[in-house]
Amino acid sequence: MNKPDKQKAFDKRYLRMARIWAENSYCQRRQVGALIVKNNAIISDGYNGTPSGFPNVCEDGNNVTFPYVLHAEANAISKLARSNNNSEGATLYVTASPCLECAKLIIQAGIKRVVYGEPYRIEDGLELLKKAGISVELLQIEHTK
Repeated sequence: MNKPDKQKAFDKRYLRMARIWAENSYCQRRQVGALIVKNNAIISDGYNGTPSGFPNVCEDGNNVTFPYVLHAEANAISKLARSNNNSEGATLYVTASPCLECAKLIIQAGIKRVVYGEPYRIEDGLELLKKAGISVELLQIEHTK
């Protein structure tokens, strides 16, 4: 298997793993998972949910997401801050494309590549990542359960 094919195979596996990780989310409207990979090792993971110490409820009675709910990317990046790892040059695998706020965190974290499984309805996050010179790739894979 040549290098591009091998990378594509890894990308598909990591994205499937991010999808599985999203199942940890208590959010009802959308479950999103993220993995940060550096040197072929997963160095962090995250899924959307509430901050530590908050009840695991993401939406109010009208199914509106609480403003304090963290996105999967933000959880994975902030988890790195509590470890001895760093994400300089890493790849982020995320089940949905990043929003603008997460894109800013991705840029500041030194992540150089983002592979996502489905587009978010607003694409300003992707536009900012591209403007920052970060490689962005949509990789749609079959859902398996």
